[in-house]
This record gives sequence, structure tokens and C-alpha cells, in this order.
Amino acid sequence: MPENTDTHLSNILNHPDVLEVTDNINRKITERRNFNIRQCPVFTHPFSVLESDHQYKFTLDREASRQLPDIIGNPVQVISGENSVPESVKNIFSKKRNIGIVFSGGPAPGGHNVIAGLYDAAKKANPENRVFGFLEGPDGIIENEATELTDDIVDAHRNLGGFCMIKTGRTKIDSAEKMALSRATCLELDLDAVVVVGGDDSNTNAAFLAQELKNDGIQVIGVPKTIDGDIQVRDDTGKILCAMSFGFHTAALAFSESVSNLCTDCSSDVKYWHICKVMGRVASHLALETALQTHANLTLIGEDLADYVDQERIDNANDVSVDYSAYGMTLRHLSRVVCDSIVSRAAIGKNYGVIVIPEGVLEFINEIQVFIIKLNTIIAQYNKTHDKDFHTSYPLLNDKLEYLRRLVRGLRQDTSFGIWNARDDELFNDIPAFFQEGLLMERDSHGNFQFSQVETDKVLMGLVRDYLDILKEKGKYRMGIHRPYFKKIMKQAEFDPDTIGPVMFENYDKDVTFLLTDKHIISIKTLTQAFVNAKIIDKGARVPAAIEKIYKKSVPKFKTQTHFYGYDGRGSDPTIFDATYTYNLGLTVFSLIANGATGQMAAIRNLEKGFSHWEPIGIPIAPLMHLEERKGKLALVLEKSIVDVDLSAFKVMKANQEKWLAASPGEDNYRRPDAIQLTEISDADMPLTLKLNALDNS
Repeated sequence: MPENTDTHLSNILNHPDVLEVTDNINRKITERRNFNIRQCPVFTHPFSVLESDHQYKFTLDREASRQLPDIIGNPVQVISGENSVPESVKNIFSKKRNIGIVFSGGPAPGGHNVIAGLYDAAKKANPENRVFGFLEGPDGIIENEATELTDDIVDAHRNLGGFCMIKTGRTKIDSAEKMALSRATCLELDLDAVVVVGGDDSNTNAAFLAQELKNDGIQVIGVPKTIDGDIQVRDDTGKILCAMSFGFHTAALAFSESVSNLCTDCSSDVKYWHICKVMGRVASHLALETALQTHANLTLIGEDLADYVDQERIDNANDVSVDYSAYGMTLRHLSRVVCDSIVSRAAIGKNYGVIVIPEGVLEFINEIQVFIIKLNTIIAQYNKTHDKDFHTSYPLLNDKLEYLRRLVRGLRQDTSFGIWNARDDELFNDIPAFFQEGLLMERDSHGNFQFSQVETDKVLMGLVRDYLDILKEKGKYRMGIHRPYFKKIMKQAEFDPDTIGPVMFENYDKDVTFLLTDKHIISIKTLTQAFVNAKIIDKGARVPAAIEKIYKKSVPKFKTQTHFYGYDGRGSDPTIFDATYTYNLGLTVFSLIANGATGQMAAIRNLEKGFSHWEPIGIPIAPLMHLEERKGKLALVLEKSIVDVDLSAFKVMKANQEKWLAASPGEDNYRRPDAIQLTEISDADMPLTLKLNALDNS
């Protein structure tokens, strides 16, 4: 019997259907690997050349000019295709090269296609060209950990998500020692060029590497990567050079598909509010795109909150004072905004919905931002003057709080001005302990507060829940009762609806579909008293079951489900937009290298106009840099791009907020986003934010 069992199992395990299930290569992967990505027309020619485009204007930072003298004067370079070039140009273009490429920072869909495009272009120009992948991010450069990429390695990852081919890491080449080690690696591998695929800080690293390696004849090219969408390049006059970093479209669609499923779910079982936090620490681009893709009932955009002005507070201030708290949204006010949406939907019988919150929404709240700035400075100053860092010296929350209290006591003793005062201490002690701990947690490698580690939704929804309880006590948070349903229940119980209705509902005599209980009816006791006062029941009598049933239905139960969207989206297989964008970025990288460029960021101009208008270019990195505080010190970095509330994408969302809130009788206005799939790219394939913002330039 055991032998027969083993034979049977062996037959099952070798069955074609079982082999298909247990193999890690399925039809989807095979189709993706074999899908041919379209190239921009300039890359269909055997050669390419660079032409300087001097129409763009940049204000050069003095410190950038001092630290990056050899690349600060780089112009924007436009790539054009050529069928024939002079022999001298041909020899340079086709010469044998060794090129290294590194992923830096978090993964973004399409990264593998950057490598594929670079690899294909390099091998096409000269089959003897070699491409090396540095392993696990910049550490691979510093420690000389690299692997030579081959046809098999590259082909296995074409059109697939992740950075699995060579992995990634978050180390920064930000010291003289690391720079020297990186230079030694490049010289040892006899590299002609290094390609850095990453976000704003990684492209900053690329600029400094370009400056460091200039005299060695080693070129450095950056590639804009971040799912947050916060690398967008415009010149001083507003002309767009790079409308969006790669990976954004895929991540946004991945998030949107999940959020859309929640919209369908909540409108089916009608009992949950789904709170969806999406990645985006500094900018709310992903939240905005998700809103446009799904029509979630409420989407908070941090940049909108920062611009908020409470006109009522300003009007109430006297002539000789200014209420500065009127400028910018407070955390408490924000919770009221959310409550208003929940209450208005409940009033028409919709005790459910979907709220989208950007990960960094708290960064746009005045009092929170003040705390973060002050605590960042306190921690940085402590680390600068002590042998142990702040978090090692004070591992527990109470230890950290006691340190802050000592700062306050010290100020009281010597009456000097300090960064942390008694008022700060008082306000800080008013916020929940878990949020205090979050604000005092270790900063990231850039010295930034880690919003992704803070339960933003918990902070906000805790305040929302508390205020909803207050509104319920005041009789303002009520479930609307469908008038036909009320009449049916009353008639079944042999009551006259027109007798019961005016006593129970404040709007019964109005021409409305949903009835709201009187504000004074907030319990069975107050309900009973209302009917006693109306002489419908005797004092001491119990309210009839049918009336009690209606009342209980009018009492909302606020139930939430929380979700975080970030890591799942950045690991998705790329959309056709991102797959095409990144492959052409890889081709752009090689054209820049083959034509001698360095200190440039590979980019595609006219992304917002559709594929037929795409133009590969090189953008000078150094002119984009400015001084910004990092870890308590000023450092040259690329400025992050935030949501522009004056552009059409945001205005469209803002104009449709009431419609998407759907706080009126009838169906919700949820939208189903497009699926992530590979099909022939068209001019319509792009993020909705790009499509809408393009209207401002048409």
C-alpha cells in the first residue's frame, strides 16, 4: 500500500497541471518577458547625437556652483537620431565601454527596464560593451560588489517589477571616505560610466560622483526614480523638462485597484469606513492620483491643508492682533473636516465610505510640523555633542520626555530662550503617548522624520471618533431613515406614520427622502419622554417596539478598517506607461554616455503629451540643487516637487469633492481604474494627473 501511495503521489506531482502550478514561471511572466517595448523614434536610428537647448533658465545656487564647478554649467541636451555620422563620431559612439549601474533607495516598477534599455543599446553599439550591476545599492560601489550582466540575466527580468536583478539599498555616498572607495571601485573595474537610478538624494549623489570622477574620465548619469512622484523638473519659467519620475503610475494604479475594491466592498455591506493611507511623505501626488482614479468619498491632500485659511478666525481677531493659528489647518480642525463628511453621509443613510490619506499628511499640520522641526534640531544637537546618540541614551519614551522636561526646567532657571519651552512641553503632553513616541523615534538616513512609521490614520481617526461621540451626544450625528421604510414599519405595527413622524423626526414635514431624528432624542429615555410629552404614550409606559426599532436604526455605529498602501505598489509589475518610459530612459542613458555627457539626469520630455510626442533629453543635475537642512546641517539636495494646487489635476479633484462624497440620496460615484497590463502603448497611457495638468499648457 505505501508503495502504491508513493507511486500515485509521484504521478500527481509530475502531472502537467501540477507542474504548471508549482513552477515559478507562469504564462503572465513569460508574456511580459517577451513583450516588445516601443522605442522613441530617435532610437530607431543607428546613431544619436546631443544638441544643447538653451531655452531653459535656472537660478544657480552659490554653494552648488562652489562644490560642483565642473558640471554646474551643463546645458539641457536633446537627443536626436542619425543614420550616418562622421567617422570620428562613429568611432566614439561605438567604442568599447564598461558601464556600471546601481539602484539606490526603495524599489519602483520599471527599474529592470532601465537596465534592459541600457544593456540593449550598449550591446547594439558594440557587442563587446560590458554592463556591471552593483549589488544591493551604493554599498556595491563602495565595497566593489558587482556582477556582469548577461543576456540571460537581463531577459529574465524584462518588464517585471522590483529591483530583484541586482537588489537595492539606501546607503549614501556622503563622505570623503565613501567617495574615495567608490572611485577606487570604478577605477578597478575600468569603468567608463556609472549610472545611478534613484530619487532626489540618489541623483544628488550622482552629481557629486560626476564631479569627483570628472578628472578620471568617468561619466555619471542619474535616472529619476520614485513612486512618490516628487521628482518633477521645471525651469525658472515653469517649462516642464520631466513631468514625472518612473514608478509613480504603476504604484498609483496598484493602490487605486485596491482602494476601488474597498469602494465596492463598503457599498455592498454598508457598515465600514475604510481608511486608506498611501505612501507619500513629502508630497501627496499618490493620494491625488488615487482620488482621480477611484473617486473615493474623501481624499485629504496635504498641500491643500497647508494653504488653508480660517477666515472666521481672522474676522474675529481684533484690529491690533493677528490670530496666526488661522493660517494652515490644525489637527483638530482636520478631524472636524473628516467628521463633517461622515455625518453628512450618515444623514442620507450611508454609514460607510472610503477615505484616502497621504502618508505625510501630518507634515502639513502646523503644530505637528513645529514639533518635528524642534525635535529634529534637539536630537541633532544632542548627537553632535554627545558620544552616544539620543536614542541610545534615552531608549524609553519616559526617558525622552524627562529629557525634554529638563530642557524646560533649565530655561526656567536661567530665563534664557531655548528651542523647547514650557508651552511646547504642555502641548506635547496633550497628545497620545503612541504619537509622542512616534514623534521621538529615530530619524531616517536623511535625518527626516519617518512618517511611514507613525500610525497617521490612528492619530487622526482617534480624534474623529472622539468628536463623533460628542456630535452623537448633541444629536447631530444621526443615521437618516428612509421615509418609505419608516412608513412601512409604522403601518405594519398599525401606527399612523403622520402621527409618529413629527414627534420623532425634525424634518418630517419637509419634502425629503431621509428622515433625521430630533436633536433632543439621543437615547431611549429621551425618545420615551418625547412621546410622553406628545401624549402618544402614558408616563411610565415603554415605547412601542416598532418605534424603538426605528430609533435604534438611527443611531450610527462608526466602524473602521485601516489599510496602508506602499510596499505592495512599489513591487508591482510596471504598467505599459512605466515599462515604456523606463526602457526608453535606459536607451537615453546610453545615448548620453556615448556622446560624452556627465552630471546629467536622463529624462523624457513631453511625457504629459503622450508617447508620440516623447523626446529623450539630458537634464543638468547641478543647477537643480539648493541648500536644505538635513540632520541639523545645510546640505545640497534636489528640491522635492509637491502637489501644485493651482494646476488642473488638483482643481478637478477639488471641484468634484462634493460629487464624490455623494452625501445625497442615490448611488455613489465610485470609479474603477484601468488594470495593470501590457498592451501597445498609446497617447492615452499616462497618469491622470499628467493628463489633466497638461491642460494648463495647451
